[in-house]
Amino acid sequence: MSVPKLTRAEIIENIYEKTSFNKKDIHKIMDIFFEEIKTALLEDKIVELRGFGTFELRTRKGREKAHNPKTGEIVAVSSHGVAVFRPGKELKSSVWNIRK
Repeated sequence: MSVPKLTRAEIIENIYEKTSFNKKDIHKIMDIFFEEIKTALLEDKIVELRGFGTFELRTRKGREKAHNPKTGEIVAVSSHGVAVFRPGKELKSSVWNIRK
């Protein structure tokens, strides 16, 4: 089952249709918004968007015997950071029963 995607261009178009802002300004604001999130994560800060969710960095432990999914080869993977998203209470409750 293929899940439809919402692209950055479609988000910009949707905001454009709902506001009086021009697309160039919406695009610029989105770029700045995402850059702020990236910068905060790189500074090891937690980004909390109330009513939506939280972005944060976690450390994923390295493994000596990980498998390359394409080749099946055993490879060593060192510990590394990963960005994670935890949905907020409002988002979690609103999507709870979507797929049954």
